[in-house]
Amino acid sequence: MMQAYGQLSSHPHKNVTPMDTHLIQNEIVRKAFEAWQRADTAAWFSYFTPDATLLDDGHPRDFQKFSTEAIGRERFTRLDKVEADGTHLYGQFHSDTWGNFKTYFKFRLTPEGKIEQLEIGQADY
Repeated sequence: MMQAYGQLSSHPHKNVTPMDTHLIQNEIVRKAFEAWQRADTAAWFSYFTPDATLLDDGHPRDFQKFSTEAIGRERFTRLDKVEADGTHLYGQFHSDTWGNFKTYFKFRLTPEGKIEQLEIGQADY
């Protein structure tokens, strides 16, 4: 289990709940998710191809810029469901900028086991 929070900042994160990341069956996705949650940018990037792409609600965005800006300021507060052999994650999410909402992270991996695409967006489930 790991705690669901990012880097400590000027405000305390209340109601931090443990998440059982073993629900994420895909080991690469689980490790990337855990890196995101603990705000470990270097580890996060290590699971992706150098030319990884990002789709945000279906719109292309700069993956490197998004990751650098969001890690430590955005995090899952609860993992609600895992689908597609552990590559699609849905849960409650907190953004220091946008507040709290349901979101999804969908990871697409290469045959070699690196993440080549991340799709993110607001979820409706």
